[in-house]
Amino acid sequence: MKIICVGRNYAEHIAELNNEKPDAPVIFLKPETAQIRLGEPFFYPDFSKDVHHEVELVIKINRVGKNIEERFAHKYYDEIGVGIDFTARDLQSQLKAKGLPWELAKAFNGSAPVSEFVPVSDFEDIQNLNFSLDVNGETRQNGNSSMMLYRINYLISFVSKYFMLKKGDLIFTGTPKGVSAVNIGDKLTASIEGKKMLELFVR
Repeated sequence: MKIICVGRNYAEHIAELNNEKPDAPVIFLKPETAQIRLGEPFFYPDFSKDVHHEVELVIKINRVGKNIEERFAHKYYDEIGVGIDFTARDLQSQLKAKGLPWELAKAFNGSAPVSEFVPVSDFEDIQNLNFSLDVNGETRQNGNSSMMLYRINYLISFVSKYFMLKKGDLIFTGTPKGVSAVNIGDKLTASIEGKKMLELFVR
């Protein structure tokens, strides 16, 4: 199983980090060791002093495919969840300044907790889904999938040109504005359409 992540897929998030709007999806990977079992905490890494939360809708791939046409992409998933792309922002800034890859800041152990998945059929339109992240009861991020620069089916088609997709692969589809630092002791709660999907503590 691999975790495929999309960066810079919400315009207001691009603006808040002073990044350039991409001409194509920005893709990076996380290993399976970035996942956390449901109910387990996120352990703050000792190599960073500025870890940020990035809440994202997550698609689970349900069949093998490559070079998938966008019009057939909907056949390759039937479940959706929510996850958090934890980012060591200070380390990422150092790496970006040197023109180096981001993996050390993005793909470390426990950096991709994911909720349980629910059927896509539970929702009328997954490209019009509200999702959010609360920290200690305060809403930090609010997004809607209609605001994606690159829609889910396009992302699946795009990614499949480079990586064969396999059953169980996860695609993190990008984060809306409102990313900010987490601290030891924080309680994070992620929701889709007001339904709590993921809860974890920072230790």
